[in-house]
Amino acid sequence: MNYIRTAMLLAAMTALFMGIGFMIGGQSGMLIALLIAAAMNLFSYWNADKMVLRMHHAREVNEREAPEFYRMIQRLAQNAELPMPKVYIINNPQPNAFATGRNPQNAAVAATTGLLDMLTPDEIAGVMAHELAHVKHHDTLIMTITATIAGAISMLANFAFFFGGNRNNPLGIVGVILMMVVAPLAAMVVQMAISRTREYAADRRGAEICGEPMSLASALAKISRGVEHIHNPDAEANPATAHMFIMNPLSGERMDNLFSTHPNTQNRINELRKLADAGLGTGGRSGPTSFTRQAPRQSGPWGSAGSTGPSSEPRRPKGPWG
Repeated sequence: MNYIRTAMLLAAMTALFMGIGFMIGGQSGMLIALLIAAAMNLFSYWNADKMVLRMHHAREVNEREAPEFYRMIQRLAQNAELPMPKVYIINNPQPNAFATGRNPQNAAVAATTGLLDMLTPDEIAGVMAHELAHVKHHDTLIMTITATIAGAISMLANFAFFFGGNRNNPLGIVGVILMMVVAPLAAMVVQMAISRTREYAADRRGAEICGEPMSLASALAKISRGVEHIHNPDAEANPATAHMFIMNPLSGERMDNLFSTHPNTQNRINELRKLADAGLGTGGRSGPTSFTRQAPRQSGPWGSAGSTGPSSEPRRPKGPWG
């Protein structure tokens, strides 16, 4: 099913490319657009994850640079029966996270410094388990290719405005203007079509991976408040990547409920409460949400003195736990 869904997505994006090419240069323009789309699909498969990480200025970290965060990902990956992904940190005050990569063997997870600052260890574990669920479901290929091609469609639609008035254009300037509106909207609809149900599935699998549905529910509530009030310049500059995040990074400024790439936050929390009421997480599964601090951490550029484990009143960490 994942392969069929990916093929359908690529076909839809390719059709949009060809439509814009037709607006620009008729049949010859459509053929050129087809060739460009084919090359972009191939390029996206191998390189889109690197492009998305670069767009958001993500920095790869290892166990020495962010030991507790890195080890948490290790434990979560073991719970999910996944290879260890690459771990990235984004220097951004908005609490958020995403996963990328063409398959579990080439996956990466990224969290913002805002997420690591504002959430407790249990809540961070819930968020990163959600992202690993996307890896487990092979969603990351679809998410990453969609982000790359949707952004390219928007740019190509704007390009059509300047070069669409030639004699090969069958619909004239009116058709070009219509394409400028319809093409990005159609790309957004494709994003929404695969995003909302995928988020519910990742929430459920993420709760199973970390063993604590209410930790993820609590994290979603905090992230929702954070994205409403904290600006994310990189996300604003690259809106086609919004669907990749655990929470829409544009929701505070540019996206309403009708065109949101994510389900309603309260609905997601309600579904997680149902899982908790059904007993998921009460069995004491060993995992990253059960760890405790054994000794105070040394202060440094990525951390501060240690806090107690989740069983006591947590103190907010000041960085990605270095």
